[in-house]
Amino acid sequence: MTRPVRSSTPDEARPTNARLTDRPGALAAIGDTPVARLSRTTDPGMAEVWVKLEADNPTGSYKDRMALAMIEGAERSGRLRPGQTVVEYTGGSTGSSLALVCSVKGYPLRIVSADCFAAEKIQTMRAFGADVEVLESPGGITPTTVSRMQARAAEIAAETGAYATDQFNNRDMIDGYAGLGRELAAQLDDRIDAFVSYIGTAGCYLGATRALRERIGSIHRVAVEPAESAVLSGRPPGTHHIEGGGVGFVPPQLDMTEVDELITIETDEAIAMARRVARADGVWSGPSTGANIAAALRVAARLGPGARVATLQVDSGLKYLSGGVYA
Repeated sequence: MTRPVRSSTPDEARPTNARLTDRPGALAAIGDTPVARLSRTTDPGMAEVWVKLEADNPTGSYKDRMALAMIEGAERSGRLRPGQTVVEYTGGSTGSSLALVCSVKGYPLRIVSADCFAAEKIQTMRAFGADVEVLESPGGITPTTVSRMQARAAEIAAETGAYATDQFNNRDMIDGYAGLGRELAAQLDDRIDAFVSYIGTAGCYLGATRALRERIGSIHRVAVEPAESAVLSGRPPGTHHIEGGGVGFVPPQLDMTEVDELITIETDEAIAMARRVARADGVWSGPSTGANIAAALRVAARLGPGARVATLQVDSGLKYLSGGVYA
């Protein structure tokens, strides 16, 4: 893996979240993450594969960008009042990131999660002071897991008057991820042939690809989903273990005309790739990053030498130590 590259753009041209250092505490450190080229995971004859190291964010996840954007967007519009409780349904990293942001900004946070997600993520939410309710979801992430979490979060909001960030329907999160796309374009000198991203809320995919398209009009946009629940590909929803996506329905903000290619990755392949890239190139993460890199390698093999593929390290491998990924 080559030496990580940080943004070299002047301060005035950097994404907002990379230069506003007057934010309190660790919130000032969100964004402006490095990018690194895989050297031992790729094979000869492939295009270059570059990975944005989003584990460099304060909670070890790109969801820090999203959480900050959702809270600050609500503050600006007046939807969120000082001291008001915030409520969200989340499989983990969004909750960890919201817990960080709400703790620093002084908002009580209630989270609805499920026991099919990594225990470390729930522990992180609680470490930052969030009140976490954990639903049962035996067998993994099923087609109804997220919808049940959504329904319970809506009940809490109605009962308590809490502000619901409602990540799947929140447009502020897309703006929060635009900075990621701008950073990536600047770091790689606007030379990216394809961008690959696993689909959860679709906020990262939309925010990053729209920003990239503004600078690189020809970039090929690749969406990734679990083979066991390939709803975007027109297949039935199913149960899988790639956290962060494959929720059993098409994310409401995802416009399929903005997807140039869909790639499905099986859970076993995603987990195997997460282990492989950790040991080969030191990019240590979980199954969603494994899915990203597995898909990026397919694209890189097709494009060949001289081309460049970019994808994301979604979060840190520290979040997956108690599960089956590294056990």
